[in-house]
Amino acid sequence: MTGRSTAKLRRVRLVPGRIRRGTQPKVVALGGGMGLSASLAALRRITGDLTAVVTVADDGGSSGRLREELGVLPPGDLRKALAALCGDDDWGQTWARVIQHRFQSQGELHEHAVGNLLIVALWEQLGDHVQALDLVGKLLGAHGRVLPMSAVPLELQALVRGHDPARPDDVDTVRGQATVALTPGEVQSVHLVPNDPPAVPEAVAAVLDADWVVLGPGSWFSSVIPHLLVPELHDALVETKARKVLSLNLAPQPGETSGFSPQRHLEVLARHAPKLALDVVLADEAAVPDRASLAEAAKGLGAAVELAPVASPDGSPTHDRELLAAAYDRIFRMHGRIGPWR
Repeated sequence: MTGRSTAKLRRVRLVPGRIRRGTQPKVVALGGGMGLSASLAALRRITGDLTAVVTVADDGGSSGRLREELGVLPPGDLRKALAALCGDDDWGQTWARVIQHRFQSQGELHEHAVGNLLIVALWEQLGDHVQALDLVGKLLGAHGRVLPMSAVPLELQALVRGHDPARPDDVDTVRGQATVALTPGEVQSVHLVPNDPPAVPEAVAAVLDADWVVLGPGSWFSSVIPHLLVPELHDALVETKARKVLSLNLAPQPGETSGFSPQRHLEVLARHAPKLALDVVLADEAAVPDRASLAEAAKGLGAAVELAPVASPDGSPTHDRELLAAAYDRIFRMHGRIGPWR
């Protein structure tokens, strides 16, 4: 895609409602937070057969409070994924705003998101994570399905060099996704507690049945890599016949990946999941100063590099959903398929 104009890329857009059944790929997107939301908002424009598999290690904000008080999965990243799958019509956009709405008060409801409360209420009513999320998706008219990666709340722990600025050479164990994401030190590695959490069976089945799996963009250590640390999900990602595309971030994340080059993101991924092979690494063409080094790192994972303008035209480090959709669409079409789209 290098060299193609933004205007031309914007015209490469498919509307899910116009895609005939049997002509679209089955796509599974893994991640969490705003990075996964960006992918989902793009992917729902090119396929109606879309499943999001979402991390459940969040321990901050509204999600963290509900998790601590009720012992539930953190619902925040699941809510964001559902909002991203809402359609562009009045119904979809109204519901997207409603579930994202946060109360402002001087009491206990302050900063709780409506969607978090709705999801948790349905979990308590139905006693089934997947059934409840499917019901919320139906209410919203979501263009796809949202699944948690595990059925138990997870704690993210990281080995961080220099977490305490007074001891820059010491390596400490840092606990909690919110703390890891904001550490001033250098993250060496991450792991989950428990270290062998059960994967949601529907998530494993979706990965094994997919035509394409999309990993990233997002917070590298706290949203992207955790999926590779759930044993059953890791094995499914290694064994699936689906092609896999890794979408890189537009810029290093302050704290978590400060100073990381695009190729270093790949090296970190490979250290955490050495058996995982990829097919394509997607990066914004303006965010890769050393294309040869990125290509070499991608080759080590079995992947080709696709460069495309996918950043928002306003200069912010956010993905433009239409440009990202165009990039995914081209990758799906140009890098082969297992067989006819089902």
